[in-house]
Amino acid sequence: MTNKYMYFVANWKMFGDLRTLNSLDKVIKFSKNNKKNKFKIVYCPPNTLIRPLSRRLKKTKIEVGAQNCHHSYDYGAHTGQVNSTMLKNVGAKYVILGHSENRQLGEKDNLINLKIKSSIKTGLKIILCIGETLKERRQNKTNQILKRQIEKGLKSIKNKSKIIIAYEPVWSIGKGVIPKEADLNKAISFIKSRFVKKYPKILYGGSVNANNLSVLKKIPNIDGFLIGGASQNPKKFIDIIKKTIN
Repeated sequence: MTNKYMYFVANWKMFGDLRTLNSLDKVIKFSKNNKKNKFKIVYCPPNTLIRPLSRRLKKTKIEVGAQNCHHSYDYGAHTGQVNSTMLKNVGAKYVILGHSENRQLGEKDNLINLKIKSSIKTGLKIILCIGETLKERRQNKTNQILKRQIEKGLKSIKNKSKIIIAYEPVWSIGKGVIPKEADLNKAISFIKSRFVKKYPKILYGGSVNANNLSVLKKIPNIDGFLIGGASQNPKKFIDIIKKTIN
């Protein structure tokens, strides 16, 4: 795993203000001091911080993404919504779509598909989140759910070069537990099997921390991590990166 180009995507969720950006100095310094290592850091803060964060990271290799977007490529009467064009204009280069927290609020695969198409048109790179619930897992429906989310989410999308897949078991997020090594291997291998010519980068997300990396590092097909709560703390975030690349 250490010889691969690894992604570390920080999903800040509903966290942070302008003062929080001062905590990034440690991560910026760490990134500049590790130029020889093959890894990419992407911060996905709330929309309110995308512009100031992208300005702060301008002279670094760290990039910025968004956590979601509206499905319309054009402007319109969508109060409180932000589309991919607007996100690109304020400095976002990535966007997380299909996160389980948004799926639980009613976001369906067909809507996620529209968001992906709009984001590709804008030029953003997409981090598509997929994963099963605990109930679905107990019913042995993991592969069925992953297959549906991939096929419907990427329907009619021929060029998948801007797609990154993030496997996030819903039952693991925020619970401090991760799948067993064998189960995670099976899930990642199944995801790969859904792509005929070239499979995308595949990240793992769900209670990622420095303590469980000993297990996660054993999965050869993982290309990085989507990190939630631990990414809000610069020391914990750096520890995760260090223990992965070293």
